[in-house]
Amino acid sequence: MDTHDLIKWGLIIGIPLFVLLLYKFILRVFLGVVIVPEDRIGLVTKKFVLLGKQELPEGRILATDGEAGYQAQTLPPGLYFAKWIWQYDITFQPFTIIPTGQLGLVLAKDGAELETGSVLGKKVPCDSFQDAVAFLKNGGRKGRQTAIITPGSYRINTFLFSIEITDMTMIPENAVGIVNTQEGKPLEEGQIAGKVIEGHNKFQDIDLFLQNGGYKGLQEQVILAGSYFLNPWFTKIEMVNMTEIAIGHVGVVISYVGNDGVDLSGAEFKHGNIVSKGQKGVWAEPLGPGKYPVNPFIMKVELVPTTNLVLNWANARSESHQLDKHLSTITVRSKDGFPFNLDVSQIIHIPTTEAPKVIARFGNMNNLVSQVLEPTIGNYFRNSAQDSDVIAFLGTRKERQESARLHIGRVLDQYNVNGVDTLIGDIVPPESLMKTLTDRKIAEEQKVTYETEMKAQETRQTLEKETAIADIQKEIVKADQGVLIAERIADASVKKATGEANSVRLQSTAEADRLRLLANGDAEKIRVLAKANAEQIELLARANAEQITLTGNAEAEKILAIGKSNAESYKLSVEAMGGNNFTQLKVMEAIGTQNIKIMPDILIGGGGDGANGPISGLLGLKLLEEIAKRKPGNEEQ
Repeated sequence: MDTHDLIKWGLIIGIPLFVLLLYKFILRVFLGVVIVPEDRIGLVTKKFVLLGKQELPEGRILATDGEAGYQAQTLPPGLYFAKWIWQYDITFQPFTIIPTGQLGLVLAKDGAELETGSVLGKKVPCDSFQDAVAFLKNGGRKGRQTAIITPGSYRINTFLFSIEITDMTMIPENAVGIVNTQEGKPLEEGQIAGKVIEGHNKFQDIDLFLQNGGYKGLQEQVILAGSYFLNPWFTKIEMVNMTEIAIGHVGVVISYVGNDGVDLSGAEFKHGNIVSKGQKGVWAEPLGPGKYPVNPFIMKVELVPTTNLVLNWANARSESHQLDKHLSTITVRSKDGFPFNLDVSQIIHIPTTEAPKVIARFGNMNNLVSQVLEPTIGNYFRNSAQDSDVIAFLGTRKERQESARLHIGRVLDQYNVNGVDTLIGDIVPPESLMKTLTDRKIAEEQKVTYETEMKAQETRQTLEKETAIADIQKEIVKADQGVLIAERIADASVKKATGEANSVRLQSTAEADRLRLLANGDAEKIRVLAKANAEQIELLARANAEQITLTGNAEAEKILAIGKSNAESYKLSVEAMGGNNFTQLKVMEAIGTQNIKIMPDILIGGGGDGANGPISGLLGLKLLEEIAKRKPGNEEQ
C-alpha cells in the first residue's frame, strides 16, 4: 500500500472520529449541544441543580419543575443547547410503536394516589401520554390507566410510563361478547347486572362510562361481532354463541333483570307472571325464528316447538328433539292378571300464543313431558287395561285408541297444549298367553281345513256320480241314434227296391211297344224275344224279391239288436241310478231336447203327499203324451 492510499483511508476513518470527538469533548462539554435523531426521543436525567429547588416532593420520582432526578420533560428530535454533559445525562429512546390490530396499555409509575375503591387511574389531558408533565400536573393517577393508546408511533417517557402491548378484542360472527367491568358503582340491590349505559362506544370510552354512572360487574349490554379497543384491565369479555331459534320454534324469554312489570296473563292464569318485553319475568311476546344476541347470564330463552311434536313411549325409538329420551314402553296389567307391554305415540301442538303460558307454568319443555304427559298417558293406559282382559284389549285396539285421544286431549287443554292424536303401537302380550292363543288358532284353522277337505270329498263323490250318469247318458244317446240310423237305412232300401221295380216295369212296357212295332217282322223271332224277355223279367223280379227279403231281414235283425242293446243299457242305467231317477232323467232329456211345455196354462192344486200325489201322476202322464207325440213317425204334419 503506497502513501496515497494510506492518506485516503486515514481521512475516511479520521474525519468521523474527529467529528465524534468534537461533539463529545468540545460541543457537548463546552457548549452543552445535544442532537436527538429523528427516530428517537431524549430522556433527561438531571444530576444536580445549581440554583433553586433541589429535592423532589415526597412520593414523586419525576421532576416537573427543574428538580434533580428523572425529568418528566423529554427531548423530541432536534438540536438542543445548554445540556452540559456534566449536569445532564441524555438517554436516547426509540419511539413507542403500537402495531395495527393491537393497543397499548399504560402503567404510570408516578402521579397521585388512586381514589379509594378505584383500580384504574382516570384519563387526564396529556396528548396520549406523550406529555408527561401535563399528566402529572393535571392530576394523573399512579398505576394502571383507563385510557389506552391506539396503533401508531408515540414519544412516550418510559421513566414515567410502562407500555404493555396487547391484541384488540375480536368478536367473531354469530357470537356475542358478555361484558364484566372491573370499575364502577356497585350494583343496586336485587339486581344481577348493571343497567345499560349510553354513550361509551361499546365500553371503549371507560371514563365516559364511569361518568354516566356505569356499574361494576356483569353488564346487561352486550357487544356484537367486530373489533374493539377494549382495555382488558377494565373489561373482561366472555364470548358466547348467538341464540338461534330454528324454523318451527319460538323462543320464550325469561328475563332476570328489569323492572317488575304488570302481569298480562289474566286472572284465570295463576301459574306465574307474564310481562311485557324488557321487564323482569316471562315475556308475553316470544321470539320468532332467527338469531338473537342474548345475554345468557341475565336472561334465558326456552325453545318451544310450534309444529306438531311426536313423543314416543317406546324403548327402541326416540325423536330428534330428545324430549322423549327418558320415556319407555308402558307396562300394564289386564283384568285377568296378565302383564303386557304396549308402545304409545302422542302428538301434541303448542300454539305460538300459548308458548309463554306453558313456560311460565312448567319452566321448560322437559318439565311439561315429565310432569304432565308421562303420568297422564301412562296412568290412562294402565287404568284402561285393568278394565279388560288381554284378548279383549287386543280386539278393541281401534276403539281404545280413539278413547285415549279424546281423554288425553281434554287433559292437555287444561295445560294450554293441544292433543292432536294418540296412537297405540306394538302390543306385546305375555309369551305364555301368546302360545295358548297360537295353539288355539292353529286348532281352529285345522278344523276349518278338515271341514273343507270333507266338503271336497263330498263334491268329488257327487262329481263321480254325475260323471257316471253322463257316461250312461252318452251310451243311451248313441243307442237312440243307432235306431234312427237303422230306420233311415231301411226306409232307403224300401224306396230303392220300389224304384228298381218301377224301372223294370217301364222297361217291360217299352220292350212290349217295341215288339208291337216289330209285329210285322218275323213272328218266330218275336215269340223268341218275348219268351226271352219274359224269362228275363221273371229272373229280375225274383232277384228283386230276394233282395228285398234279405234287406228286410237284415234291417229287422239290426233293429232287434239295437232294441236289445237299448234294453240292456236301460236295465243297467236303472240298476245304477234307480228306477225313479232314470225315469226323471229321461223325462228331463225329452223336455230339454223337444221343448215340451210342461206347465199347463191353468193348474188346479189339490192335496197330496208330495211327489206321490195325484198332481204328480197327471204331470207324468202329460209328459209321456208329449214325448210320444214327438217321436219320429208320430209328429203332426
